[in-house]
Parts: sequence; structure tokens; C-alpha cells
Amino acid sequence: MGTSDGSHGGHASGRSSRCIALVGPFLSGKTTLLEAILARTGGITRQGKIGERNTIGDATPEARDHGMSVGLNVADVSFLGDTFTFIDCPGSVEFQHEGSLALSGVDAAVVVSECDPKRMAALQVILKSLEDRGIPHFLYLNKIDSCSTPVRDIIPMLQPASAKPLVLRQIPIWENGIATGFVDLASERAYVYREHAASEIVELPESVAAREKEARYHMLEQLADYDDALMEQLLSDMQPPNDHVFNDLASDLRKGLICPVMLGSAENGHGVFRLLKALRHEVPFVEDTAERLGVGRAKSAAYVMKSYHTGHGGKLSLVRVLKGEIADGTTVTGSGGRSERVAGIFSLRGEEPAKRGAARAGDTVALGRLDAIRAGETITADKGSSARIPNPAPPEPVLCAAIGLKDRKDEVKLSSALAKLLDEDPSLAVEQNQDTHQTLLRGQGEMHLRVAFERLQRKHGIAVERLKSHVPYKETIRKSVEVRGRHKKQSGGHGQFGDVVIRIQPLPRGSGFQFSEEITGGVVPKQFIPSVEIGVVDYLKTGPLGFPVVDVAVTLTDGSYHTVDSSDMAFRQAGRLAMSEGMPQCQPVLLEPINWVEIAVPSEATARVNAIISSRRGQILGFDAREGWPGWDVVTAHLPASEMDDLIVELRSATSGVGTYRTRFDHLSELVGRLADQVLSSHRHAAE
Repeated sequence: MGTSDGSHGGHASGRSSRCIALVGPFLSGKTTLLEAILARTGGITRQGKIGERNTIGDATPEARDHGMSVGLNVADVSFLGDTFTFIDCPGSVEFQHEGSLALSGVDAAVVVSECDPKRMAALQVILKSLEDRGIPHFLYLNKIDSCSTPVRDIIPMLQPASAKPLVLRQIPIWENGIATGFVDLASERAYVYREHAASEIVELPESVAAREKEARYHMLEQLADYDDALMEQLLSDMQPPNDHVFNDLASDLRKGLICPVMLGSAENGHGVFRLLKALRHEVPFVEDTAERLGVGRAKSAAYVMKSYHTGHGGKLSLVRVLKGEIADGTTVTGSGGRSERVAGIFSLRGEEPAKRGAARAGDTVALGRLDAIRAGETITADKGSSARIPNPAPPEPVLCAAIGLKDRKDEVKLSSALAKLLDEDPSLAVEQNQDTHQTLLRGQGEMHLRVAFERLQRKHGIAVERLKSHVPYKETIRKSVEVRGRHKKQSGGHGQFGDVVIRIQPLPRGSGFQFSEEITGGVVPKQFIPSVEIGVVDYLKTGPLGFPVVDVAVTLTDGSYHTVDSSDMAFRQAGRLAMSEGMPQCQPVLLEPINWVEIAVPSEATARVNAIISSRRGQILGFDAREGWPGWDVVTAHLPASEMDDLIVELRSATSGVGTYRTRFDHLSELVGRLADQVLSSHRHAAE
């Protein structure tokens, strides 16, 4: 078991390096906290600001241009002789899968959140992900200096977001409505904030003495739920020794029983030192993490958090070493069974890799040229053995756009660039739609797709444009008809002759296409019958309305042939001619695809979601409580595919950014009237 007493081998303190994820809702201040940690530990001389575009994190052009994290920010720091790797994960729900993949390799997480109950749903999404995966985590309440609600009121408001007790570790000291310091409830010491410097210990102000006593007792009660000896001490009105309290805090965190709550202001560097001390003393070491992940007995195991494709250095893989050692030139095997030889080991800070020596258990490094190994895989240097750490599947895409090329010469480059893009970000997906003949890029939202298109241009040098994806409409018929098709051509020598009579009939929805024949007396020789079917199928690719035809039965009933001039090609043409003659007479009708949709939202937004579905010609099928998600509902509905284009944008707007859905094609439905006329009109214009 990992301890904090120096018993682990390795770095300056003799202990292995630990890996901490910074997670939290969008704009909660994670990147600012990373910057404050770097400044506080001497990693940088001056704390940068996102607004000034001078932070270590968010250094990519896309992050700078949009003023938000669009990928992982990684930095190593040293604090009181211990080393840590901090991984700042994007807060936007559109980029969260990147952080979610990385979380599988960390020792603990710090959840950064504002003191705002309105962010509770977004906080719940993040906390539940950590709880479900058994990752120890702290809650860092940021921007405490601008918090207008008392912290003792904030915690009960936020508690529904967490399945674990939120254990308040500190209370603020207020002066004239401003948080000027805090009291640590475990040590009962009072501190005054100093701008971008360590807090100073002061005498406990009389104004907070009563509140401190009350808050500390509540904290001890929460710890006593998991410690009978502490419970006995409290019942006997005995003050437990501070060591006992600190041990309980560390033990309960590591076991995933509690979520400790720290206070601070990342922008001003407040509460950062105290947070770092808590991480140093209480976060488990890599040995404990390896056990939790099920690779404790492996000789060698490392988890791939992220893939990067660099301009000149090839592919880099961000890896957390959990067991054993990886040296330059080591051959490693991924959980997919593919082996690669490590070509360089690097430390990362922001975008800049720096060459370093061998990586051992605890280290988070970038390995060069693991081309066949993807993010989410577990690698081992131990021949003949394998290890596999569970990792989350990518969320289903919820928005798509078609990729248009400004230069046709880039077609070959595009497929290679898309493969790299998907390797870096598995929450993107590419689809070649055979019906609409479009290459579709699918992602997690508007900004996610925008950044992907920007990367294709900037990083891969491909001039692309974002086009609207076409709805794959179909058409069918309502009426049966029997029709003749004759193909006759004479041009010296052998001519062409094919003559068929076919019956065209509608089929029930979802039946597809059926072909049969009722030929008697050999009026159409058997060898030509397949050619008739090919001609019919050729026509069905584009019906009289301009769309693929479905749910149609065609029967060959009669015909004639010429002993010399008949051929496969002639009968193929005859079949096609018969269809082009007969189909317009069959009362063609437009079919639109209808999707089954399952929407997950906080319960207070359910009524708004029902209204959204109705406004988009949807049919609500039902709703229920979301299993395992207190305070959430699941609404199921049928929605036309044409109404789903920006559904996610409206849904997130109605749910403070947390609503999501999954969908699949369900059935085709007739579309008539004004809407059908609009579709046909726009289709004709596009074809001109």
C-alpha cells in the first residue's frame, strides 16, 4: 500500500511520481488552477492568464482562438520533494471524452467548480464518472473571493451532485463580504491569503471561532461514519488527536468513501498551497492505482492516455507507467495484440516535448512512434503477457457535417488526415454515406466539429469547407401498374433487341426490393432474366422524384426475344426502360427517415425537452427516471432525421450544457404536402 512516509522508491523524496487530473465544468478555472500550481511550485516565474493568451496550458492555436481547453494540458511539477504530473482536462462536454480516457491512468482527480448551485448538473456528470470508476477525488471550490452565498449553504446545495459525502475541509474568513483567508478544520489553524504567495498563519479570529467549532464537529461526524473509534471519542466528548483526523481523511479518500472539499481562488493563487499539501499527503501512489486498475500483479503495464500526431516527430503517445520500467528502444505490446518499438521518451509541458531517460512506475511520459497503438490501450514490455485496463467507450456523435474539398487533389491526403484526427480524438467518427455520396464528420457538438475542421486545415494543410449534410430521403409507390419496355436498335451487323412486360407493385414499409418472374413458354430465355433484374435495380437508384426507391416488387410477366439480336445488355436496357415508363404512373411518394431518440436530461428540464420534441414534428414515446442518476429523466421519442441537425445545440441550451442523447434509424414515413414540396424543390435546385 502507498503511504506518505517516504516508503516508496524513486524521485527526490524517494517516492514515485503521482498523476492528478484537473476536471470540472466548463469555465470553472481548471487551466487557471494549473497555471497557479506551476507558479506556486516554481515551474514558471509568472502566472499567465487565459485572456492574455500566455498560459502554459491551452497553447494550441485552436484553444487560444476560442478561449477554452480543446485538449489535454500536461505539466510536471515538484513540490516539497515530491513530483506530480497534472493533466488539465477540457471542461466542455464536447471535448470531455479526451479527459475521460486520460482518467483511467490517474491516481486521483481534483474537481474544480464554482460556488454556484446552477452548475450542479454539470458537476454531477463529472462526479458520477469518477465515482463509477472508483477514482479518489477532491472538490476545489474556486473563485471563493467572488462567492456571495455562505459556504455552509453551498455544500448542502451541491451534495445531491455527489453520491459520496462532501466533507468540507476549510471554512472562509470573511471581511466586509470578501474572503480574506480560511480556517483548516483538520489542523484548526487559521490562514490569511497573500496574493500569489503562500498564506500566512494567524490567530483564529473570534468572529469565526463558533462557526469553526460547528463545522469541524460536522466534519468529524462524517468521518466517524467510517471509524468506530472516532465515533466513540465524539460520543464521549473527547477531542481526537489531529494525526487521527488526518489519517482518516487520507484513508477515506483512498477508499473512495468521501469527497473532501477545499476552497480557493486559482486566479489569485489562493488555497493552492493547501491543496498541494493535501494531494501530497493523501493521494494514493501508483502501486495502489495499479491494484485498483487490476494490473497490480503484472510485471509491466502502462496505460495510453492520448495520441498526438506532430508535424516532424511523428506520433507521440501520452502514457502512464503503472508497473515496471520502459526504456528507449523497448518493444511494447498493446492490448490489441500489436507490438511497437519505443523511439524516444519525452516529458510534456503544454505543447513542448523534452527528451528524458527511462520511465518507471508512476511516471507520465510521451513515447515516440507507437504507430499501431491507440489511446485507451494498455501496453506491456513483458513478452507473453497482456494487461487490459477498462476505459470508457466514446460517446455517440450528436452532430454531423459534410466535408467539402476545395481542391480535388487533396482527396488522398484527406483520408490520411482523417485517420490521424480520429486517432487523436476517438470521439469523432467518419462515415461515407452511400445514399447522399457525402463524407460525413460526426462529433460531440458545434465547437467540436469546428475545431476538427480547423485542425484539418492548419495541421494537415487541407483546404476543406464545412457543408450541410443531406438527409437520405427515399421514395416508394402507392399504386400497381403493368408496363412494357422494348429496346430495339439496328445499326448494321448485329442489332439489339430486348422486350419485357413487368408488373410493379408497392410493398409494406421496410420490405425493401423483391424481383420475381412468371415467364412461360420461354418468351424471355432464362439466361436473360438476371439482366432484366439488373436493369430494374439500375433504375431504382434514382426514382421519378429523384431519390432511391424502396419497398417495391417487380415481376417479369411476359416479353419476346430475337434469336440473333437479343443479348444481356439489350434485356438490361429493356428492364430499365420499362421501369422509367411505369414508375411515374405508380403514384410515387416521398419517404423521410425517422429516428428513435433517447434524451437524458435533469428532471427540471424535462418539460422543456418535451416542447423541443413537439416543435420538431417529433412523437414522444414515453419518459422515465434515468437509472442510477438521481434527479434525471430519460425521454424517448421518434424524430424526423431532417429535424435533428441542430437538436444538440437547442438541447444543451435548455439544460445548461448537460443534456445529451443517443439515436438510431427507426423507420421510413411518408412525407406529403408543403414539406414534401420543399424537399423536392430544393433537391431539383441542387441537381441543376
